[in-house]
Amino acid sequence: MKNLFGPVASRRLGLSLGIDLLQYKTCTMNCIYCECGETTHLTSDIREYVPTNEVISELNEYLSKGPDLDIITFSGSGEPTLHSKIGEIINFIQTNFPRYKISVLTNGTLLSLENVRRSILNVDIIIPSLDAVSEEIFQKIVRPIHGITAKKSIQNLIEFRKEYKGKIYLEIFMIPDINDTESELEKIKDACLNINPDKIQLNNLDRPGTEEWVKAETEKKLNYISTFLEPLNVEIIGKPKYNKKIINKKNIIIKNILSIIERRPSTIEDLSLTSGIKTPKLIKVIDYLLKNNIIETKDQDRGIFYKLKEKIK
Repeated sequence: MKNLFGPVASRRLGLSLGIDLLQYKTCTMNCIYCECGETTHLTSDIREYVPTNEVISELNEYLSKGPDLDIITFSGSGEPTLHSKIGEIINFIQTNFPRYKISVLTNGTLLSLENVRRSILNVDIIIPSLDAVSEEIFQKIVRPIHGITAKKSIQNLIEFRKEYKGKIYLEIFMIPDINDTESELEKIKDACLNINPDKIQLNNLDRPGTEEWVKAETEKKLNYISTFLEPLNVEIIGKPKYNKKIINKKNIIIKNILSIIERRPSTIEDLSLTSGIKTPKLIKVIDYLLKNNIIETKDQDRGIFYKLKEKIK
């Protein structure tokens, strides 16, 4: 399936079926830490990037089998609210498969638009991001399309909170010596108190980012930041737990692994946790993909990451 991926063991949401509504890599930002890589199509144009009927057909085929999922998540190759028919796809799921919860991962840059807000108002969880409040730091981290500012992004979230009745998990991606200073943390805390999310999720570099100089925050500093942001409800995002729900069939293993690697570099451990496939079998699949020049490796502090060498057509 072109537009669905996983299910994957999400660090935040459990076993999640991903929906990717964009061509790689389309976004309103070009974040220095993005695990999907550099934004090649920086845009704020809202349109039908992939055919809506194709996405709905894939969802109908997959969900009709009644898979055991914790959630369905709009994420993948960029900012999902850029797709003009995201609301129609959400409505299809809620009408035909109401048993499944829905989440949207968004950078929040388009929430000033009424049609965008309206399209996602009925989902269960919105996970927007806010990585800085100071304009200079904001621009350095997220490198947005012209016209997007920290002030506007914060105001978007404040106004959206008044209208949206579901859960908001506000993600803050911590970068050493960039947005973890005392002065910036004070500003972030003030902004979060005004936004009033249900939870703040502190995220951290876990895979290779867009810029190689971006490093992971220390566990000690993350714990300090978590305490600093009290009384806000703060969660430090950890690794996913091994998930046994995923059915392990030989004829879908390679496609499943490629659908994950295509969107984010992963280690053997990541792939095992995400796919539910035991390490010995995974090693055989990885060896096959390497020998056939389909994937390549990248050494990082956390180990060897596997990434797609050439986008699959």
